Formats: sequence, C-alpha cells, structure tokens
Amino acid sequence: MKEAKVTIDRDFSIAETDPRLFGAFVEHLGRCVYGGIYEPGHSTADERGFRRDVLELVRELAPTIIRYPGGNFVSGYNWEDGVGPVENRPRRLDLAWMSTEPNTFGTNEFMDWCRVAGVEPMMAVNLGTRGPDDARRLLEYCNFPSGTELSDLRRSHGWEKPHNVRFWCLGNEMDGPWQMETKTAWEYGRIAAEAAKLMKWIDPTIELAACGSSSRNMPTFGSWEDTVLDHSFDHVEYISLHTYLNNYADDTPAFLASPDLMDSFIEEVVAIADAVAARKRSPKRIMLSFDEWNVWYRTRRKNEGRVKLGWPVAPTILEEIYNMQDALAFGGACISLLNHADRIKSACLAQLVNAIAPIMTETGGPAWRQSIFYPFKDMSNLGRGTVLQTKVNSPTYETTYYDPRGTSELRFPLPAVPYLKLSVVHNHDEDCVTIFALNRSLDESLSIEALVRGFEGLAVKEAHQLRNDDLMAINTKDAPDTIKPSSLEGVEIWGEQVRAKLAPATWNVIRLEVQKQ
Repeated sequence: MKEAKVTIDRDFSIAETDPRLFGAFVEHLGRCVYGGIYEPGHSTADERGFRRDVLELVRELAPTIIRYPGGNFVSGYNWEDGVGPVENRPRRLDLAWMSTEPNTFGTNEFMDWCRVAGVEPMMAVNLGTRGPDDARRLLEYCNFPSGTELSDLRRSHGWEKPHNVRFWCLGNEMDGPWQMETKTAWEYGRIAAEAAKLMKWIDPTIELAACGSSSRNMPTFGSWEDTVLDHSFDHVEYISLHTYLNNYADDTPAFLASPDLMDSFIEEVVAIADAVAARKRSPKRIMLSFDEWNVWYRTRRKNEGRVKLGWPVAPTILEEIYNMQDALAFGGACISLLNHADRIKSACLAQLVNAIAPIMTETGGPAWRQSIFYPFKDMSNLGRGTVLQTKVNSPTYETTYYDPRGTSELRFPLPAVPYLKLSVVHNHDEDCVTIFALNRSLDESLSIEALVRGFEGLAVKEAHQLRNDDLMAINTKDAPDTIKPSSLEGVEIWGEQVRAKLAPATWNVIRLEVQKQ
C-alpha cells in the first residue's frame, strides 16, 4: 500500500472561494437548450417550457452562475432575434454548429430560467460578426430600468424590471480559426477595450472578462494574453481560460495527471497578467475566469460540431458519454480550481445538459446524472469557504500527456506526478473542514495521514467515495446509478491526526466537523 502525508494549518490559507467559481454553461449547441433545459410539451415542463426534472438535477448540482448564449454560437448571434413575440422571431442558420436556430428561446427566457434555477446569469456579447455598439445595446436592453428605446422595448416584451446582469464576457475564443470573424490579438484587444468602455458608461457596476487563449496549446498563447491585456487592462476585471482534458492516447495514468497541466496553465496566465500590471505600474490585479472547462475528446475527435447534417434544429451532437475514469480526471480539475481560488474568481463547467454535460436527457423522456456529475456536486456544495494551504508528501509516477492541436502532436512530459491530488476547504459558517482527495493509483490503495492543525475536537461528519472497479463503466437511461457515491469507511481521528485509506482510482470526500467545546 502506498502512503502519503499531508499537513494542513487553519492559519495558512489560499483564499475564500468566490461563489462564481462553481458555474456552468448553457449554449445554443445541440440539445443543450432545446430538449435539455427547455422542452415545451415534455411531461415535466412548466408553463414556460422549462423541464422540471432537469431543474431538479441542476439544483442538486448547485451551479451558481451560468454563461450564455455561447461559446462559438455567440460569435454569429444577433440578440435581437431572440426577444419579442416568439411567433415573430426569425429562423437562422447557425454556422458555429451547422444547425438551424429557431430562436424560440432567447435572452428573456434565459433570465427567467436563471431565476427559477436560482443562479446568476453571465452574458456573452458577440464581438465576431458584430461589435461594441451591439454590445452596449444588449446591455441597455438588459440592465437599464426604463425611459429609453431599448429599455422600453424590454418592458414591452413583458419584462418590466431590468435583468441587472453583473458579469459579461467580451466575445468568445476570438483567437480560434474555427470562430466566426477570428481576430488577431491587436484587433480583438482594441474592440474589447472599446466595447468595455461603452458598456461601462451605461452601467459602471458590471464586471467584464476579456478573451484569453482558447487553450494553452494555441500557437499565440502568451503573446495573445499580453497584447489583449495591454489594450484592455484598464477596462476589464478578468481574462478567460479554456481547457478540455482528453484521453486521446488511451493512457489512463497520463489522463489522470492532466489536471496538473491545468495548474500550470493557470499559473502561467497569472504571471502574464501580472507582467502587464507591472509594465503599467499598476497595483490592479486581473483575475481569471475559467469559463470553459471539462473532459472532452471522443465527440471532439469525430468533429461532430462541423458535420453538415442538413441544418437540423437541436441535432444530437457532442453528447459525450462519461465513464468512471473521466470522473476521476474531472475531479482532479475540480481540485485544481479550488487550489487557485486566490486568482480564479469565476469558472464555468462546459456544458450543463446533453452536450459535453453532467446531465443527460432523452427528448420526451427521462433525465439522469453522468459520472462527472458527482465530483462537481461535491465541489459546488461542499467547497465553499476558505481554501487552506496543504503540504503533500506523496509517492509519484512519471508519464507523458498527449494533447493534439490540429496537425501537431504535442506531448507534455510529467516527471513527478503525485498519486495523491488534494484540496482542503474550511467552511466557517458550519465550522467544517472538507478534504477532497483523488487517488490516481490504478492498482494500489493509498493510506493518507493528515496533520490538521488549529482545529480542536475534530470528528468525522461524512465520508464518501466515487468508485467503480470498471473504469469504463457509465451511467445510462436504463442504468442511471451504475456510478454513484458510496460510503468511505474507516476514517480515523487521533487528536490532530486524520487517517484514511483511499481505494485505487477513487474520488474521495471527507468532511470533518469541529466539536463545540
């Protein structure tokens, strides 16, 4: 059995988790909207067409903020198409996903859905085929109370009160050649700065995220962030990051190590943003919005999103079926986000329903949880509070992660991957300490001994694991509970010492409560 030692101290912390760290993403992509969150005529649909069974799972998952309407979709989206009487809305060809957009669900429907789901809306503006003036018009429509053409237009559509959207994304992946009207860093930086300026003249209380690189593997990564922030530094609060973990190489140890490269990506973007601040002699610090992250590779390799299928409405595309090993890599990404809570203040799991999502539905049928549902649920529900610094002494292994980009074969050597990946969060209100622990060993249990300083009278409140000996196991409509959490037995406490035995290839959560003296 492998052994790891961990030191935790109440007085040494990373940061408070921002509520927006636990976000997700709804895009007009495949069946995410139509047949996902919105399906009039479904047996569970409410009077607005919102699927109640999906809403129940969303509340269980507990995301806090939802990014909308894209994604690639937003770079060709005319927001005016999705407001006003539904019968008057145009049908458009969506070049992002080669489908037909009926526009029966739009901005106001999304705002209503967010209110029902109890989440904050995050809106993206089109800086692909449109520009700064269109962005400020959408902001005025959404946020201005009344007395202008656009605010009164919203009121005439039936939404008397403003939506008060506080967080806005300035476009999406504008460095990507797959994007409608791709731009250079200089072009995008100038447009983003101008859009930000106009939008904040209308509502100075909003927060804005500029597009960072679409991935760490983009040829322009680094120089893109530097140039974009050089233009927009004074106008934005965030720079975005996007990452999709993969197992193209069918190499499970490398796959489970891939969240460590996510750590590197975060730290590199922080360094670039701070270099811009230093160059500008500014005490301001740009925060990070990790507004797309997930495991995604099977349907991505098939290039499903770019296959012409006769321009259907809500095609069945990018419906990644997640197995047990995907859930483990995903859990590692959750830990990476928590451990960088000092700079990542917003993050969005992409996406929420059907398309690369934790929730699956059958159109006209049931909804169920995918394997990745559970680590996110744990992080979102139990990861709120102060992330504590940890010192982890764990045995390691060597591997090489494969991450292709176009015709390039990129390989990242990882010489010392700890078998134990771990994060610890102290919830002050409940006076609970939660340990999130991933055992990346495929064939050996991992004994952990944690010294938890500064907390007197600790007791185990709850401990569970996500485990299936078949790493290829999946949840389906007919077998929705093949992968689900089970009790983690044998957690022991002696004073400040916490001991546990983690089974091979498991995601584990240990909650410790401080007994009142």
